[in-house]
Amino acid sequence: MADEKSNSTDENQSSGKKALNSYAYYTSMGFQMIAVIGVFAFIGYKIDEGQASKTPLFTAFFSLAGVFISLYLVIRSVKKNKS
Repeated sequence: MADEKSNSTDENQSSGKKALNSYAYYTSMGFQMIAVIGVFAFIGYKIDEGQASKTPLFTAFFSLAGVFISLYLVIRSVKKNKS
């Protein structure tokens, strides 16, 4: 009886650690997305600043590029994690 109880406790702790690891993994992916988009938006902003353009075309383009690249990284990471 004691073995069953300790076995059940071990399984609960193991599943709790898995859930926490999964939570941390996906949270870090969110921060990675923010960082990638932010870096690309900053690059576009600096180019627009150097060009002294009235419309922030490079900022918009690089921001969208950052979104697509970060989505690619997330999809690739999720596929890798499932395997």
